[in-house]
Amino acid sequence: MSIDWRCGGGVSPPSPGCGSGTLPPLTRRDFLWQSGGGLGGVALASMLAGEAGAGLHHPARAKRVVQLFMAGAASHIDLFDYKPELVKRHGEESDFGEHVEAFQNGLGPWKKPVWDFAPHGGCGKLLGETVAPLGEVVDDIAFVHNMVGKTGVHSQATYLQATGFDRPGFPGMGCWVSYGLGGMNDNLPTFVVLPDHRGFASNGPKNWGAAFLPAEHQGTIIWPGRESPVADLHPPAGAGYITAGAERDGRSLLNRLNAAHAAGRPGDSRLEARIKSYELAAKMQLAAPEALDITGEPKHIRDLYGLAPDGASWPKEINAAEEADHFGRKCLVARRLLERGVRFVQVWSGCDNAFPRRNWDSHEDIGRDHGPLSRGMAVGAAALIKDLKQRGLLDDTIVLWTTEFGRMPSTQGSKGRDHNPFVFTNWLAGGGIKGGVTHGESDEWGYKPLDRANPTQVYDIHATVLHLLGIDHERLTVRKDSIDRRLTDVHGHLIPEIMA
Repeated sequence: MSIDWRCGGGVSPPSPGCGSGTLPPLTRRDFLWQSGGGLGGVALASMLAGEAGAGLHHPARAKRVVQLFMAGAASHIDLFDYKPELVKRHGEESDFGEHVEAFQNGLGPWKKPVWDFAPHGGCGKLLGETVAPLGEVVDDIAFVHNMVGKTGVHSQATYLQATGFDRPGFPGMGCWVSYGLGGMNDNLPTFVVLPDHRGFASNGPKNWGAAFLPAEHQGTIIWPGRESPVADLHPPAGAGYITAGAERDGRSLLNRLNAAHAAGRPGDSRLEARIKSYELAAKMQLAAPEALDITGEPKHIRDLYGLAPDGASWPKEINAAEEADHFGRKCLVARRLLERGVRFVQVWSGCDNAFPRRNWDSHEDIGRDHGPLSRGMAVGAAALIKDLKQRGLLDDTIVLWTTEFGRMPSTQGSKGRDHNPFVFTNWLAGGGIKGGVTHGESDEWGYKPLDRANPTQVYDIHATVLHLLGIDHERLTVRKDSIDRRLTDVHGHLIPEIMA
């Protein structure tokens, strides 16, 4: 069966009823064929045919993705992109050679990296001391140091990295992957989001919303570490009157009501998505608890991810051990989800509107804010790569690290850095990625790309990831408002220098 990557078309649903004014019970198979503007039928046909990969445009190097998103803008020049000129000129008046539009007032003297850099791995990659744990896997990583953005505003820049557009109303990257490839486990979501334990980053759930794609492709939020990681998955305490029989009868009634509702609304995917979400929730009642239960993981794995002993308490001030526990826990859950067939997992570090800083937006003090967050991230990310590798999963899993933009090489106040959308860093590892390499350079200050005519944009990262998944980014399109919309808009080039 060939797959048409565009929405639209389909069949008109039959009139509900059988001439007697009553609604006959429908099986899910019948309902999907008869509703949803044909989308349910297409999905069902694909499922019944069992043709995994039938819609791939070319052979895939990877099957799944885990995206690590540092919310608030991580400083490339303090973590990954060493600039000896900043060390040499530290404290001198900054001179960019051109007028600079700063987001706030961050055009003070040149500021050297907060942490010393040292070489790591066989490739000799220089890393800041705070992210030194990544040195153990640096030979598996490809760094891209000439990333550029379009805006220094957090919400817009986060949208750009998450959805390919710097404004709301467009599907998240995981939604496109879900739409293009579908799931690998009927009992778990295809796209899972693990937010920062303190709350959402800029834009919140809009970063992983399905927008104009069928609603079923939106990300499913899971909160590792909470008493109820999946909201409303189980009946509330005291609801003993909800029996298996009552639940079964309730679903049967809903099926009939849903069929009547859908008959008058052809092409509207929201009801079908809601039905699927309820059915998936029923399946997740069995599958999710096992997938999210890390108590059975051996001590050496828990230690690898930086997890603290059960019952550990934390001081009032944020610290690296606490961050390693929280981020490492999400990374461990991500590994468990990936190995159980979840296609795309998004792991967030940092939440919006928190002070003292609980994100990467270090205007006041890079050392105070980036220190614990970056150390915790490095422990968890390194563990994830090592764990995937030892289980044979790294070969077909892409690990993508990103942030909305970088930070300026000049000082804001005495210890902080302002926004820098003009250049920043992404890195990738895993399926189809060439490890131990660096692509693109920033200039001597880490202010803009060294080659300003040939920067790397998020569209290029997205195009490359889709390519490694077997998808041509120019052909994964959906007709919306007379435009063939896609993740990469009208842009995007592969980055062969980082592909194995």
